[in-house]
Amino acid sequence: MDIFLIGIISYLMGSIPFGYILTKIFLKKDLREIGSGNIGATNALRTGNRSIGYFTLVLDILKAIIPVIYIKIFYQDFLYIASLCAFLGHVFPIWLRFKGGKGVATYVGILFAINLYFGIIFSVCWFVTFFISKFSSLSSLVASISIPIYLLISNQFNQAIFFTIMFILIFFTHRENIKRLINKEETKTKIY
Repeated sequence: MDIFLIGIISYLMGSIPFGYILTKIFLKKDLREIGSGNIGATNALRTGNRSIGYFTLVLDILKAIIPVIYIKIFYQDFLYIASLCAFLGHVFPIWLRFKGGKGVATYVGILFAINLYFGIIFSVCWFVTFFISKFSSLSSLVASISIPIYLLISNQFNQAIFFTIMFILIFFTHRENIKRLINKEETKTKIY
């Protein structure tokens, strides 16, 4: 019963579509009809309102940190179940007919909650790649693969399996971006 409740609560927290909600409240617009149609922070930046974009980013990170930290403290054995469910909640939110974001900000929250160093490694890789390329999607992919690579190098094979699965999921959510990157049609992102 514990594992079921933990999974459901983590999923429901992860599924809160903050980008969609903030855009509706403050701009009276549907974020799904702007830019890429995605409900995440990168697309929220495309509304032209930087505050909504950054606030979406912070809230999408927090909605993973809160349940994962709680589970880490009280139900350590279910840490990866809670992490995966929070991520899946963002990508497939029940409130929006299972059409959500790409999961990167939520994944960042998971990383910082599980291990501060994982979050730092991801962030450094993301910013270095973004500084060079200006592509948010490419930065997210490079930063996501950096975690399982780090874990394999440091002989942490059990964790490497979980984070490899997470990378595969992020790769899947970015499949259209990957096609555009290959075809040199991807849009560069302005984060400031």
